[in-house]
Amino acid sequence: MKTSDFYYDLPEELIAQTPLEKRDNSRLLNLDRQSGEIEHKNFFDIKSYLKKGDCLVLNNTRVLPARIFGLRTDTGSVVEFLLLKQKDTDVWECLAGPGKKAKIGKFFKFSDKLSCEVIDITEEGNRIVKFIHDGEFYAVLSEIGQMPLPPYIKEKLKDNERYQTVYSKETGSAAAPTAGLHFTEELLDELRAKGVKIAFITLHVGLGTFRPVKVDDVKNHKMHTEEYFVTKEAADIINTTKENGGRVICVGTTACRTVESVAKKYGKMVECSGDTDIFIYPGFEFKVMDGLITNFHLPESTLIMLVSAFAGYENVMNAYKIAVRERYRFFSFGDAMIIL
Repeated sequence: MKTSDFYYDLPEELIAQTPLEKRDNSRLLNLDRQSGEIEHKNFFDIKSYLKKGDCLVLNNTRVLPARIFGLRTDTGSVVEFLLLKQKDTDVWECLAGPGKKAKIGKFFKFSDKLSCEVIDITEEGNRIVKFIHDGEFYAVLSEIGQMPLPPYIKEKLKDNERYQTVYSKETGSAAAPTAGLHFTEELLDELRAKGVKIAFITLHVGLGTFRPVKVDDVKNHKMHTEEYFVTKEAADIINTTKENGGRVICVGTTACRTVESVAKKYGKMVECSGDTDIFIYPGFEFKVMDGLITNFHLPESTLIMLVSAFAGYENVMNAYKIAVRERYRFFSFGDAMIIL
């Protein structure tokens, strides 16, 4: 398939700039992946689509306030650092801009409690920096760091917790697993009371999730790598659900990529951790996922390709066309879709 096959025309005003006041008040488009039929609901109506014996797979990663601004100690130049991945104790791979000011051996001060030295540069041009901090690193970072919102969001976020899921726990992401932003604690409790099982996995989302597909032929795209963790408890819940004939419904493409990566490697869900660069596009055979809750994704992105692999290309592109016509809100702070 061609990358251009996944293009759709999106008016800029439909890109959600801020979250709704109430998380579960967003709209919900229900897509039947067999018939292609569509219903329009609100997210709190999701209870009517889930039943006893189903399992929701939630990604409990927590977003780092990873955008920090430092002054170069010798010149006073301002450089922005974006933390991408921890490499060792206090050593991180970062994006730095302007990069020409972040040379090896240069020191930067972010606050009275945090500074760093650039110790290496990767082949891609990312900086490897060693942080020096007074106090616990994540606590210091939370004092000065800003949320690494996607480039299409221009509004400043008033409350950083609105770019976190209510069940976020394991710190390490450079972006939120945004399909989960719609859930409230109350809604999750209602689903548990209904007999819906919940399995928490972790995949730390990288900025590669926003990387555009630059090749014409989809198959030639090289995916970014992301780190995942699956506990024995989560693996057991998912396996038991499948064995009992229940449906495994992933909340977000990150949860999908995790369970399908593990199943591809081990044949079923097991306790494990690792890195995945799985690329899911039409023609992929799903081994675990029976349903997907997801937001509306960028044109020509790997994410819309994943959704098309699950629900069918024609169904998905038609659903997006209708969502635009019905003035749904798109992307990270936008509305949601459930595909069963």
